[in-house]
Amino acid sequence: MPTDAAPRDAGRGSLSDVATSDAALRRFLQGLPGVDAVGLEARAAALGTRSIKTTAKAYALDLAISMIDLTTLEGADTPGKVRSLCTKGAHPDPGDRSAPRVAAICVYPDMAATARQALTELGADGINVASVATAFPSGRASMAVKLADTREAVAAGADEIDMVIDRGAFLAGRYLQVFEEIREVKAACGAAHLKVIFENGELATYDNIRRASWLAMLAGADFIKTSTGKVAVNATPPNTLLMLEAVRDFRAATGQQVGVKPAGGIRTAKDAFKYLVMVNETLGDDWLSPHWFRFGASSLLNDLLMQRQKLATGRYSGPDYVTVD
Repeated sequence: MPTDAAPRDAGRGSLSDVATSDAALRRFLQGLPGVDAVGLEARAAALGTRSIKTTAKAYALDLAISMIDLTTLEGADTPGKVRSLCTKGAHPDPGDRSAPRVAAICVYPDMAATARQALTELGADGINVASVATAFPSGRASMAVKLADTREAVAAGADEIDMVIDRGAFLAGRYLQVFEEIREVKAACGAAHLKVIFENGELATYDNIRRASWLAMLAGADFIKTSTGKVAVNATPPNTLLMLEAVRDFRAATGQQVGVKPAGGIRTAKDAFKYLVMVNETLGDDWLSPHWFRFGASSLLNDLLMQRQKLATGRYSGPDYVTVD
């Protein structure tokens, strides 16, 4: 696919005034180059065939573990389940303290205080508390409710907020409304980082994913995120590759670096390696860090630990080696 996905005059200040009106923002977003779907999917497929050699596999396993937002987002979540998840995130392999900690524990706002307390008691201050907000996963609420949701999570100890965009407004072409909502939620976050979730499976087209990426970054997103994990189509190699290319082009145009978080459906070490290869080949070492790339996952950690143990001992452990989430 074409690599020049940024506006040709982006480096000459054109990005400073694109959100001054709905018409200007629409003109900018609809003026982005169209996505070559065939080229995008072929590129993602080709990168997916790359293998990681044994000498680099241990590094890749530990890197992937350190990038996980270990997640529980169920109506049946309890304080005990969240505390257990925090323990697992802080000590993924109780039998091997060399295993790295995860990047964050991701929960609903009402569980953020529980997660913060549990991590403090574990002495795991390096693990962030991430909280979904803004009427996750649907985003169907008033702005007042969305902002209250965000402020509640931050007040409870969340270091990161994962917000969902109003897909209905975006698909109806009300880009400025979505832009302003992101800006307001970003302000409500205070010092907390903001991840903006697109729900790519509902955006339907690659062109829409590219537009949503630029819209969120222009509005101040610290991360852009593929999905909630609550719909049929979540993170895929092509839609994540498209977002990686968007953050690359955004940095080239503005000098600002934005992170990427694929979420939903990434369950095995083999899956994770494909994404790490995409990051390395598309963005380079700058993004190969939990500061700039995350996996939204609940079961991925289990397989990474199994593969890590296999690499160390030459055999797989029994089914009780890792806890089942």
